[in-house]
Amino acid sequence: MDQQQHILYDEVVVNGKETAFTLSPDGILRWHDHSNVLRCLSVDREVLGVSIAKQQIVIRSFVETDGSCVSSCAGGLVRKTFVFQASSDDSARNMCDKIQGYMDSLGRPKKLFLFVNPFGGRKSASKVFTDDVKPVLEDANIEYTLQETKYQLHAKEVAHDLDLTKYDGILCVSGDGILVEVVNGLLERKDWQVALKIPIGVIPAGTGNGMIKSLLDSAGQPCTAAYAMLAVIQGHKRSLDVATIWQGQSRFFSVLMLAWGLIADIDIESEQYRWMGSARMDLYGLQRILSLRKYNGCISFVPAPGFEDAGEPTSAAVEPLTTQHHGYQGPKLDLGTLSWRKLNGPFIGIWLQNVAWGSENAMAAPNAKFDDGYLDLIVMQECPKIRLMSLMSEMSNGQYVKSPHVLYIKVKAVILEPGSRTGDSTKEGIIDSDGEVLARGKGTYKCHLNSLMRYDKLQIVLDQGLATLFTPI
Repeated sequence: MDQQQHILYDEVVVNGKETAFTLSPDGILRWHDHSNVLRCLSVDREVLGVSIAKQQIVIRSFVETDGSCVSSCAGGLVRKTFVFQASSDDSARNMCDKIQGYMDSLGRPKKLFLFVNPFGGRKSASKVFTDDVKPVLEDANIEYTLQETKYQLHAKEVAHDLDLTKYDGILCVSGDGILVEVVNGLLERKDWQVALKIPIGVIPAGTGNGMIKSLLDSAGQPCTAAYAMLAVIQGHKRSLDVATIWQGQSRFFSVLMLAWGLIADIDIESEQYRWMGSARMDLYGLQRILSLRKYNGCISFVPAPGFEDAGEPTSAAVEPLTTQHHGYQGPKLDLGTLSWRKLNGPFIGIWLQNVAWGSENAMAAPNAKFDDGYLDLIVMQECPKIRLMSLMSEMSNGQYVKSPHVLYIKVKAVILEPGSRTGDSTKEGIIDSDGEVLARGKGTYKCHLNSLMRYDKLQIVLDQGLATLFTPI
């Protein structure tokens, strides 16, 4: 490629050696080091920021090895600074402007609003921000406003009232809970249609981290703060389906999952072991399987094409969504005209999943897509305890869904009618959505606490591509 085909072509000095320094139209910076080895950096995938100091061009980057040519996704990311000596101040300024101009053309965020949840998971979010988030934002010259959440639903309140015109995105340094609050806050705004276009990023600092695990795994990347930060810096975006869950006047917007039965019991009742991190799920999961519960009830659903044989035909009694004064009103779908199917209990558990990973260690729905317009429904009704233990271990790679003891289909809408435990009508169950209790039945863990909904009939409908996320691809 000759000089005229480059965005940038100049001479620089690197460690005392003169070399050509180029930026090609595909965004690759190239030069030779002091050993005459060709080096290159992808502006999109590796360069965080650029600045000048007198006649020096300083490029701050994320590289996976030593920065030699664009690297693969194996290994970890390391922040690295490259310094180039220009021939003059004007030359340095020109090179910096050309590189910055290319970065600006990528649509990267310039100002972010950050939520840090210091109370979530192992209470590590503040340290993650200090060690992994703040230095990268500074390297990338991104301005930010920081808000530590002080109580449950604080992030929802802030997102509801935030002046979004000041920001290019929202970043949640937490588990999945703050992301869920932010989405719910945006959906309840008067300008919700505009608000939902602002991209949201997640940095893993909780016990679940299902959303960021799903995003990074879709690109073949490990679930680390560094890779999550790079996804935000790059500014790539993708849409995300959002489920509306309602019961009478109450509604909740879910982006991750809904569980009833075994998975919900493990998720919520294991909170007493939260200090253990994600290991609490394994410990309490074993306990729950050894003392296995089953629940009466039924589930009705509208299957996606190709899954029409699941269950038995039924006619669903659908309660309409009540109209709100402002905000998103719910999916515009005539549920009464759809073809419904039904499964009757008892159930070991029911799981609705919007993305592939329920947590960092559980690939709950290997076929889930971020914006396909369908929820993945997983149903367990009968399963020997020994086999169930094996299935739980297979959740780490999603292979459990191939078991004959598991029904795995895609659905558009669901009506869940939960019942009591088999053998004890005085005790009911827990319904968990996105890691928080949606409804607590009689005799359950902390049943004295208030919940958003009653332990009764719930309706769930998905709306395609409603929210926006920062994504690695």
